[in-house]
Amino acid sequence: MSIVLKTEEELEKMRVAGKLAADVLVMLEPHVKPGVTTEELNTLAHEYILDHGATPAPLNYHGFPKSICTSINHQVCHGIPGDKRLKNGDILNIDVTVIKDGYHGDTSMMYCVGDKVPPYAKRLCDVARECLWLGIEQVKPGNTLYDVAKAIEDHAHACGYSVVEEYCGHGLGKAFHEEPQVLHYADPALKQIELVPGMTFTIEPMINQGRKETRLLGDKWTVITKDRKLSAQWEHSLAVTPDGYEIFTLRPSERPFLPGQHE
Repeated sequence: MSIVLKTEEELEKMRVAGKLAADVLVMLEPHVKPGVTTEELNTLAHEYILDHGATPAPLNYHGFPKSICTSINHQVCHGIPGDKRLKNGDILNIDVTVIKDGYHGDTSMMYCVGDKVPPYAKRLCDVARECLWLGIEQVKPGNTLYDVAKAIEDHAHACGYSVVEEYCGHGLGKAFHEEPQVLHYADPALKQIELVPGMTFTIEPMINQGRKETRLLGDKWTVITKDRKLSAQWEHSLAVTPDGYEIFTLRPSERPFLPGQHE
């Protein structure tokens, strides 16, 4: 499968889908609090997406049973919403993908639950977000996916964290997962994938407090850290433009979250 470059008409549809996915995350924010179940968050998201004329992409995708992914604490990604209640001090990733007018919008963010999140957990969330933005800042014609991955990996390692290697970002458009695969560690093979205008993909680094290794649970979806230490992830969908990048899933009032610029 080759990389699909998008036309201006297709990019406009991805803007609409991306905005809706971002709006879901914003809508959920006041509901993420101690005592709430991830199933309740799933229901809120599901109804919101349908009310806005779209479809939740994860639902029934290769058998996934819910409309969003909810990954708590040491869960890396693809957590299945259920009857587990959030606790004060948890960190939670919610991953939302919608299909609107045939095109996908895909994004995720971390939520700190309650007022007792430990400083080390908050720092992990912040560094993971910095990794995302450092990767985004490398997106421009002439650079490669290696530049994106190296910026992410270098910052994570400098902060004492590891980068998950088994899961990655991906091309996005009419299909949920297109070429290219967007690795978040500096694999030399990425030097062969040059960024050109019209490419659309996600960047979604998973940053671990401990080791990079992961394990898949018996539900065949939920991925956890092998050492059961915390993991954090942020994700945006974007396009390569003639002079840089355009983020489809930017949330209202969101600004670049780069080291030293947000304290």
